[in-house]
Amino acid sequence: MSKKKNKDNTKLTGLKIIPLGGLEQIGMNITAFEYEDSIIVVDCGLSFPADDMLGVDLVIPDVTYLKENASKVKGFVITHGHEDHIGALPYVLKEINAPVYATRLTMGIIENKLTEHELMDCTRRKVVKFGQFITLGKFRVEFIKTNHSIVDAAALAIYSPVGIIVHTGDFKVDYTPVYGDAIDLQRFADLGRKGVLAMMCDSTNAERPGYTPSEKTLGRMFDNLFEEHKNTRIFVATFASNVDRVQQIINSAHKFGRKVSVEGRSMVNIIETAQKLECISIPNDTLVDLDMIKNYPPEKQVIITTGSQGESMAALSRMAGGTHRKITVGAGDTVIFSSHPIPGNEKSVTKIINELLAKGVDVIFQDVHVSGHACQEEIKLIYTLVQPKFAIPAHGEFKHLKAQAKIAEELGMDKDHIKILSSGDVLEFGEDFATVTGRVPVGDILVDGLGVGDVGNVVLRDRQHLAEDGIMIVVMCLDEISGELVAGPDIVSRGFVYMKESEDLIEEARALVQETVEGYIRRHVSDWGKIKSGTKDVLSEFVWKKTKRRPMILPVIQEV
Repeated sequence: MSKKKNKDNTKLTGLKIIPLGGLEQIGMNITAFEYEDSIIVVDCGLSFPADDMLGVDLVIPDVTYLKENASKVKGFVITHGHEDHIGALPYVLKEINAPVYATRLTMGIIENKLTEHELMDCTRRKVVKFGQFITLGKFRVEFIKTNHSIVDAAALAIYSPVGIIVHTGDFKVDYTPVYGDAIDLQRFADLGRKGVLAMMCDSTNAERPGYTPSEKTLGRMFDNLFEEHKNTRIFVATFASNVDRVQQIINSAHKFGRKVSVEGRSMVNIIETAQKLECISIPNDTLVDLDMIKNYPPEKQVIITTGSQGESMAALSRMAGGTHRKITVGAGDTVIFSSHPIPGNEKSVTKIINELLAKGVDVIFQDVHVSGHACQEEIKLIYTLVQPKFAIPAHGEFKHLKAQAKIAEELGMDKDHIKILSSGDVLEFGEDFATVTGRVPVGDILVDGLGVGDVGNVVLRDRQHLAEDGIMIVVMCLDEISGELVAGPDIVSRGFVYMKESEDLIEEARALVQETVEGYIRRHVSDWGKIKSGTKDVLSEFVWKKTKRRPMILPVIQEV
């Protein structure tokens, strides 16, 4: 089979890497690897809506390319169980029914989602062990042990007919992990000796010098905080999926004779799954139901909760706002934020901290977190071990990708072999080069309630318009036969002006609309669309002159 050639008349090998999300942003990680009739998909994550995506719950990737090539898709290979790597799976599996491969805790969390979406019976699943190989079409994939802020995180060695591609997933180098073994650096070195064509490496902390501290260092920190706050009830807010963090909080609570409750549906589900799979060790009689913890004195209570990122509906937000049904926080309580705000969440987190402080709560939010991502020296270590021919920075905003590209260049890699991609780029490999040969459709699919993709840019613009300037609804009744104005026009306003204090403005607007409509009637205009359009234009101009605002104007004509 002859391979196509690039513009320099050099042969392309047919191996393609196609990121469908996760580049130039934090979240929504998904990458397709293609060779001839085989596609494997690494990760399938979601992202959370930006502030201007009003009413939107989740954002998932556009997988049009995968749908168009569904017969080639051999499986979804998942690196770990965070939402930005697995959250879109239930939605995408409804479109592309392919098997899912993951390590045990990752699969346990995925199965919770599949159960919720009633997809368990129709989704093929395989739990993979570290060091195990799976064959998917023309590809063979090996799972390699790494460390991250969730148990059972894996890197992938993807063997193709053209060469080996290493995908690090989200990782850090932790020599003293809370659970399980340290990262398998020996295997990365073995791959480097074999020869690695390309490496896609986590870029999240590529701007940070030095090393990421071990997760275990926080154990001493929690012990110190529990010692300092012996006489208060303690709340700890952290990521639902950070099982190792929860383990250390439970260890400290047990050491100081405290009972622990877990609050927040996502965290409860993940901890239950981790317990079943023995990925967390909870001493007997330490974990109690939230309804029962009130039977213990406050200084014997620890409540681990979701909401560390300021999510409006998370448990901590409801506690801070006084709307939680079971828990009230106030003076005498200590709240520990064991996380850093994800970029974009800073305002939400600060709002909750201020609400808690106003209630007299002692809030601790500094130095009680370590990252799950590699800093510069760890990234250098992985590059030195793997020695890839090509570097493809992954997982991060453009500044993070550039920072990793700089690291690769400092290590002596040829600048032409460092490929910073955008989501949608098709990177094809030649015998000694890699080049972007095209683009595929990518974008954001918005999930709002049960609707997937039915909220687009037009709807978002309308929501933004309503949020900024409100709405004016003009209601009038026209006679079906004569076309005469029988009733109205009446004007109802929401989010524009307070009706009771703007009676003169509303009455003036009503008179203007009546005059406009009667003018159309005198000219025997029977096209209601024209009447509505004219009413809207006249009223919009009037309102702008009077208020310098542009509310959404919605004329409604009823026929009688």
